[in-house]
Amino acid sequence: MNGVHDMGGMHGMGPIVEEKSEPVFHYEWEGRIFAMNRAMGAWRKWNLDASRHSRELIPPAEYLRMSYYERWLAGLIELMVQSGLTTRAEIASGAPVPESIKTVPILTPEKAAFLVAKGISTSRNVKVTARFQVGQQVRARNMHPVGHTRLPRYARGKFGTIHRDHGVFVFPDTNAHFLGEKPQHVYSVRFEARELWGAQSGEKDSVYLDMWDDYLEST
Repeated sequence: MNGVHDMGGMHGMGPIVEEKSEPVFHYEWEGRIFAMNRAMGAWRKWNLDASRHSRELIPPAEYLRMSYYERWLAGLIELMVQSGLTTRAEIASGAPVPESIKTVPILTPEKAAFLVAKGISTSRNVKVTARFQVGQQVRARNMHPVGHTRLPRYARGKFGTIHRDHGVFVFPDTNAHFLGEKPQHVYSVRFEARELWGAQSGEKDSVYLDMWDDYLEST
């Protein structure tokens, strides 16, 4: 979807400031939000793409005001409410309602450590014909879906070259809305910086984007 979260190539956001020796979490509460997302995800009520989309739906003014893990928390709350794992009243009070059923998912410390280290793979070992080949020139489709997509706006309609075929993976655009995994090939596509940003870009610079079959068309 087109939204404030898709900031690539936008002006007015200021320079990217590199933080030397940046810690994993700047505050203890950030680590707790990370852990909460992992723990609630163990219920398998949603998937990674649905989780990302929940943050994209945060109103623009709120999105820009929030820090990174504040957005994680806001998205998680919406997913939990929509999935029936909690109610807005319980979120507001911080306590379960008297008639709520207490259920704990089986998430041992060992399983939690595995999820953090390995995650849940979206690679699929299925036979799917690749639509494009390494070295082939392609164009990113100029599409503007109302739902989730991993195709950045700055690349839409631009020409690139297939650099590498990563194999077959779940398609996020359908997976985020529980419309099926629709597994397909994902490619590393090389775009010249000048194709994306114009003549002011470095002549020798390029950007590599991972793109699914459905994001690309032949030239």
